[in-house]
Amino acid sequence: MLLVSEVLVTLIVALVSVQFLKVLWARRRLPPGPVPFPVLGNLFQMNFRIHHETLKKMAKTHGRIFTLWLAHVPVVVLQGFQAVKDGLTTHAEDVSARPKTAAFDVLTNGNGIMFSNGHVWKQQRRFCFMILRKLGTGKEHRIQEEASHLVEHFGNMKGRSLDPSLVLGYTVANVICAVAFGHRFSLEDKHFHKLIEIIADIIAYGNSSFYFLHEYVPWLMDYIPGPHKKTVQGIAFVRSIIREEIRSCEKCDRTDEPESFIDFYLAQMAKAKEDPKSSYEEDNLVQSIFDLFVAGIETTTTTLRWALLYMLVYPDIQEKVQQELDAVLGPSHTICYEDRKKHPYTNAVVHEILRYSRVVLIALPRASVRDTDLLGFSVPKNTIILSNIDSVLTDPGQWETPEEFNPNHFLDKDGNFVSREAFLPFSTGHRVCVGELLARMELFLFLSHLLRAFTFTLPEGVTEVNMGIVFGSTMKPHPYKLCAIRR
Repeated sequence: MLLVSEVLVTLIVALVSVQFLKVLWARRRLPPGPVPFPVLGNLFQMNFRIHHETLKKMAKTHGRIFTLWLAHVPVVVLQGFQAVKDGLTTHAEDVSARPKTAAFDVLTNGNGIMFSNGHVWKQQRRFCFMILRKLGTGKEHRIQEEASHLVEHFGNMKGRSLDPSLVLGYTVANVICAVAFGHRFSLEDKHFHKLIEIIADIIAYGNSSFYFLHEYVPWLMDYIPGPHKKTVQGIAFVRSIIREEIRSCEKCDRTDEPESFIDFYLAQMAKAKEDPKSSYEEDNLVQSIFDLFVAGIETTTTTLRWALLYMLVYPDIQEKVQQELDAVLGPSHTICYEDRKKHPYTNAVVHEILRYSRVVLIALPRASVRDTDLLGFSVPKNTIILSNIDSVLTDPGQWETPEEFNPNHFLDKDGNFVSREAFLPFSTGHRVCVGELLARMELFLFLSHLLRAFTFTLPEGVTEVNMGIVFGSTMKPHPYKLCAIRR
């Protein structure tokens, strides 16, 4: 028995040693970084999670591009504006893939927009960009309608305090529903509430310890209890809702202009029916809408929560936005996205909200589709690449006061709006967020409608606000309440 144990221990030590030697050999081809430990790689130095502040500290030692090892898997990290911009755009096609992982497969089965690759991704992405632009600019009235419902909800509170989180979430979700399905849901619809709740759970799972367990020991997940089982059930529920909407659209006799993403997609499916290279089929349609929900609800909702919190903390900025809205718009004017050009200060505030809130600190991982070069370093095919977006939006070489909420970052000395090259909250390169235009429209229209109608104040007796972040898949503010005082 002792001999068997000794043999097993010897085999394990030998396997670990061989694996570690492979890692040490592979390090020679990659950008420098902290020395990995056997088995764990750099996970111990990272406290077993990828944190933006940890990456910042490592960059001070190892430079703007460095390599981390998650167990035996190398990850190249890009830090700071210039590294992220050059790394993702100089050879944009070379770094346009998503890593193939067990957890991503559960989420998408390789379909849709966010986590697909190759021909499927290129075709779905191109189509999605085109249709979202049509539905965004052509169906702006959908966002304006939701803005009116939002104003009505706040008005019904008659100045009483409320936590805005839920109503903001429902409002943003209804914009996605209007775009995807062609209709909105009542804010009292329990089925709608369940849909939003499940999507929030799916997103939260992406930052849980079970998600990383799923990555490294996927074979174990069928045999242990945990939130992954609830996530799988939730994914099936969301997909079933989307398929119900597809069946409903198929029954409609559309003779006029398509009203929704589903309408456009079904028409494209019919058009490409005889094309053997076409990826336009129902599974990709379902997953593309699923991706819109996952990517578009939580991020925009969280940004709006920060926006209203900043209005409470910086009442002088709130007042200045209101003065500009009052000076340019009549009380009966329907605010549209085009109005941002006549409201440089309001536009600057919206951009600064996106920069300062940094809702997504680290962009979704990419992977190299071939051997390539990043900032002078050789990076082999299938290497994972992480971009620290937080380091771009707070790069002291790009922003005058990176750690302050300062709308002047986007204004020239004459008060005109100026865009900034380092403004990359939606990432850059071939994997830039497909919903960027829709998100920008929502933020400008919702904030403008709300600030024209109300002044936001802290509830009576509340004098301090917690400005810290709740760390998760998105960086949320701590729960807070406000009062919407009709102007």
